[in-house]
Amino acid sequence: MPRSLPRRAAGAFASALLAATTLTALAHSATAADGTLGSAAAAKGRYFGTAVAANHLGESAYSGTLDREFNAVTPENEMKWDATESTRNTFTFGAADQIVSHAQGKGMKVRGHTLVWHSQLPSWVSGLGAGDLRTAMNNHITQVMQHYKGKIYAWDVVNEAFQDGSSGARRSSPFQDKLGNGFIEEAFRTARSVDPDAKLCYNDYNTDGVNAKSNAVYDMVKDFKARGVPIDCVGFQSHFNSASPVPSDYQANLQRFADLGVDVQITELDIEGSGTAQANNYANVVKACLAVTRCTGLTVWGITDKYSWRSSGTPLLFDSNYAQKPAYAAVLTTLGGTGGGDGGGGNGGDPAAACTIAYARTSDWNDGYNGEVTVTAGAAPITGWTVTLTFPSGQKVSALWNGSPTWNGDVATVRSTYNGNLAAGASTSFGFTVMKNGSSTAPTLGTCTAS
Repeated sequence: MPRSLPRRAAGAFASALLAATTLTALAHSATAADGTLGSAAAAKGRYFGTAVAANHLGESAYSGTLDREFNAVTPENEMKWDATESTRNTFTFGAADQIVSHAQGKGMKVRGHTLVWHSQLPSWVSGLGAGDLRTAMNNHITQVMQHYKGKIYAWDVVNEAFQDGSSGARRSSPFQDKLGNGFIEEAFRTARSVDPDAKLCYNDYNTDGVNAKSNAVYDMVKDFKARGVPIDCVGFQSHFNSASPVPSDYQANLQRFADLGVDVQITELDIEGSGTAQANNYANVVKACLAVTRCTGLTVWGITDKYSWRSSGTPLLFDSNYAQKPAYAAVLTTLGGTGGGDGGGGNGGDPAAACTIAYARTSDWNDGYNGEVTVTAGAAPITGWTVTLTFPSGQKVSALWNGSPTWNGDVATVRSTYNGNLAAGASTSFGFTVMKNGSSTAPTLGTCTAS
């Protein structure tokens, strides 16, 4: 959205703002070095992704947090069979295309999820006989993969094909019941023939530690590798809560799969809880991935608690207002990133060598308002700060003072100018004038990164 120069800026600041606004297309690259999940993971040779729902991309806080923090995406439901082929041989890709296009525009990897799964199947699939089902399965894999050929980093080719419990048996499904154990191998061979460059993964839950189910998956992967069946990676969903905590042998389990010659990926990570306990659990998962050379990346199953599939358990890194939780700071620190301010004025992050932010509206009138963000250093002095804000769609920032902004859509990344040096516990502020254009909603606070 167009913005005019600040009314209360000095000449040097005005020149800097003018230069910054001409570089909007480079804003994602510029902010990537500021200590985000994606940039910190990339520095370790890994990606840090999130599940994305197409119908939330129009929400500025949602897309702003996505674009700032993550470097990989997985469509949450938009690539599943019921979404792409609800009627036989009639394919619809609009919602999935929206996610892929958004990700490509931001330089993000895309994980395809999922091609063959017993759930979210349209009713016509279950009614097919064996021969017809085989044809339909291979056609579905072929059509979907061809549509996205060259755009997908890795595919969850088959999802959740094993039972829970102690049997290690295959799960009953139309594919298992009518095609037998061979359907998984056939799906992988078909997938390789369609796109030889995409990573082909098997994905499942409750396989995070060594148990009967993970042993059965392990035996299948070992057999595939021995016989030349094309499989490149194994996904561990990693949905944890107090009844199903992070297992003590999590790292060892990842490592034994990696030792078979496949990559391992954390594909749907969420951990119910709050505060220090949740933060420690997230840190332990990240540590395990970093300790396994072939653990190539982590994906959390959603951006914000308010849209999580189990939102009452508050399992994600950002709360319902998109403020960073202590778990965010723990993950960023474990990845070796810098910053980790709470983005919400003091409820997370390490107070040493860090900063927190608070927002207040200082004046209001019919078609506009003035806002002020106060930046407070933690328990150690800082020499600079960077703050991110996401403004509601339609609002226009007509002036900003005491900070130097760059823009990525509705997301402003504001850096300190003369006011970057703060003693421990000291504060400074920057302000802005906003034209409402019909929306009086306050901007969403993001990160505060200290240097």
